Amino acid sequence: MKSLQILPELELGGVETGTVDLARYLVNHHHKTVVVSAGGELVQTLESCGAVHYNLAVHKKSLFSMLRCVFRLAEIIREEGIELVHARSRVPAWIAYAACRLTHTVFLTTCHGYYSKHLMSRVMGWGKFVVAPSQIIARHMIDDFAVSAQRIRLIPRSVDREKFTFIPPEQKSRTEFVVAIIGRLTPLKGHIHFIKAMQKVRRVIPNIKVWIIGAAAKGKPHHREDLELLVKRLGLSDIVEFLGKRRDIPELLSKINLLVLASTAHEAFGRVVLEAQAAGVPVVATRVGGVVDIIDDGVDGVLVTPGDPDSMSGGVIKVLKDQELSSMLAKNAYVKVCSKFSLEKMAEKTLELYHEAVSAKNILVIKLSALGDLILSIPALKAIRKAEPSPSRITCLSGKALAPILNHCPYIDNIIIYDFKDRDKGIFGLLRLGRQLRDNDFDFVIDLQNNRKSHILSALSFAHLRYGYKNGKLSFLLNRRAAEDKFVLAPIEHQFRILKMLGIELKDRKIELWPSKEDMKYIDTFLESEWLNKGQPLAGIHLGSSGRWLTKRWPLEYIARLSENLAGKDIRVVITGEQPDPEELKMLRELAKKSKPIIACGKTTINQLVCLIRRCGVFVAGDTAPLHIASGVGTPVVALFGPTDPKRHAPSEDVTILRKELPCQPCYKAECATMKCMKQLKPEEVEEAMLKLLKGKEGI
Repeated sequence: MKSLQILPELELGGVETGTVDLARYLVNHHHKTVVVSAGGELVQTLESCGAVHYNLAVHKKSLFSMLRCVFRLAEIIREEGIELVHARSRVPAWIAYAACRLTHTVFLTTCHGYYSKHLMSRVMGWGKFVVAPSQIIARHMIDDFAVSAQRIRLIPRSVDREKFTFIPPEQKSRTEFVVAIIGRLTPLKGHIHFIKAMQKVRRVIPNIKVWIIGAAAKGKPHHREDLELLVKRLGLSDIVEFLGKRRDIPELLSKINLLVLASTAHEAFGRVVLEAQAAGVPVVATRVGGVVDIIDDGVDGVLVTPGDPDSMSGGVIKVLKDQELSSMLAKNAYVKVCSKFSLEKMAEKTLELYHEAVSAKNILVIKLSALGDLILSIPALKAIRKAEPSPSRITCLSGKALAPILNHCPYIDNIIIYDFKDRDKGIFGLLRLGRQLRDNDFDFVIDLQNNRKSHILSALSFAHLRYGYKNGKLSFLLNRRAAEDKFVLAPIEHQFRILKMLGIELKDRKIELWPSKEDMKYIDTFLESEWLNKGQPLAGIHLGSSGRWLTKRWPLEYIARLSENLAGKDIRVVITGEQPDPEELKMLRELAKKSKPIIACGKTTINQLVCLIRRCGVFVAGDTAPLHIASGVGTPVVALFGPTDPKRHAPSEDVTILRKELPCQPCYKAECATMKCMKQLKPEEVEEAMLKLLKGKEGI
């Protein structure tokens, strides 16, 4: 594994220490790791453990500086052969995101803060996976940044126990209690409330010493000056000591009797709490953010109200005065640190996530319309799943009316349904759907629809790789394109021309369908209600096609004549199709009144139709979806082709194709004055083909 971590600087701090700890673990386990930052005190420590460091000004918010860093980072990614980039702060994350787009590299983020809801923070939710160190940060990213729960990974921060020596509280001096607060000098850390609380503690426990460990941010020295002034005003100068930024935290903790975390804002986690617990120091902490994931109040620490000096002082006094409680809290906390927050656990989980992020692909397959075309895409879905097994995820984008055919498909993990007639209609509906696709953070898109709308949606998904045909229908929005064929390909082979770009070959043409037991039961009940004799052969005839393709329809009088001919041979006929208009239905009943066929038009769902066609001994259809359904369920089928080319649309070689070779075929016209190509397919010719297939199946 070749990974890269990027953060603003490598100065002393929880995020920086965690970065170095992880880098050391990766190197020790024979993985290449690179860290990019603007430098700092920990660079030497990082490089001494075998990691590579690049110094870049990734801490600067200047747009021009960020752009320069993007291209340099892209060069580093290519030079080092980086497979995954892990961003740990917002400005570096923007730089890393852009560089990963340029290099098609996996992008990961860890949210080390409770970010405010503005544009700058949004990038932290754009990782393929988003690491949250605590439950509250995970919830924050889901609720406020619309990160899907399936992309969130909870990996608590850790502590390297080897740096700390556990000293039980009872072994430390009680002649003078050292109470400390460790962290940057910033209002969010609650130093003001801590100092006020210490004034109250001193009245009860006069033998205390207070250490304030940490420095103000660069350019903000007034934070320390304000605190020093407060200490003087409260008369605490004799017990409060400002130690500044220190690198000897383990040694200091060995002398501290109690640590206070006084933060008033949500802490992402609270690494200093773990460090204190690893050293046997009891902790009193405000009930904020990820702290509640570390401390069980009264069991392994004490939680107090944020911003409340009275609550804080009460907690401190309680622990310092009760040695038995102090010892119990320290020992319970140490057990939890060892079991839940060890460096090994954090690093193992992170490395597992790295492997998952690199190996597991998130794939979108677009097949928007035409039920028959969707059914013909099933061999492609099966081949994609075989090439990208779990934990890769395959999502299919399909139409509202078509999606049920995939409800039980074992080759996909999710279906996104579009509704261009209602919810998703118009430009705003298209953009809304595009945003939904982006939220899923797809690695690549396979566009099997290959029209303008599908190409636009491919681009709106922001997927790194977008596969489809170079067909002039806005196909420039795709970045992996196959040239259109100069010769006619069968529909399944046509789809696999795209998949070949991904190294996926056509090996299994079989169409599968997955209706439910309830669908089967419905059809059994329906046929029983129509008095279908047990053992009587059942032949299906599909009534026409969609209203857009009147030229594919076989004349109603032909259907009636065929129905009567088959009834004369004791073969029951079921007529399928959409709900016909009243006049058409009346005409059909009148024409077929002698044979009395079962009229199933408009009485089945897609999956119920699958079950009905499966019950047929033979089926007749034009170039429509039921033709492909019959092929998929193994029902012998006679296909009537008129204006379209069977070489391009027939589902398989097993289909019996009837077609008249006319000079005007194939015309692909939706309307025709003569309908000569369909009218020349006589009922007797179709009957002969059906009987031949029935004889082969049922011995008639």
